[in-house]
Amino acid sequence: MNEPEKIRVDKWLFAVRLFKTRGQAADACRNGKVKLNDAPTKAAKHTRMGDTICVRQGPMTRTLKVIGLTERRVGAKLVPDFAEDETPEAEWEKLRLAKRDNGDNRNNSKGRPSKRERRLIDQFTNLGQA
Repeated sequence: MNEPEKIRVDKWLFAVRLFKTRGQAADACRNGKVKLNDAPTKAAKHTRMGDTICVRQGPMTRTLKVIGLTERRVGAKLVPDFAEDETPEAEWEKLRLAKRDNGDNRNNSKGRPSKRERRLIDQFTNLGQA
């Protein structure tokens, strides 16, 4: 296979499925959420094999080592052929804690009740009428 020797950072981030669109990858670079070898980078900066890319995604910072280059988006099963995940366990723990804390986002004090809550209200109010 004819593999390029360097590729734009935004193309690589999109190809290894860190972002859903290349535009999102470029925006992340523009907003300072992507670092190439511990230095802030622009979307057009070229990456080579062996480089380290850090991407801030939500509460955690993912660290990836470039082990292969591709301009085409690859399937999820093929991502390990192009990127080695070196994210520390502490970062994954941050993500787990954030998901646990935000598990139930429903604010029960405002808005209309859900279908289940409405049934419970009707059941409670009909107890005295029987």
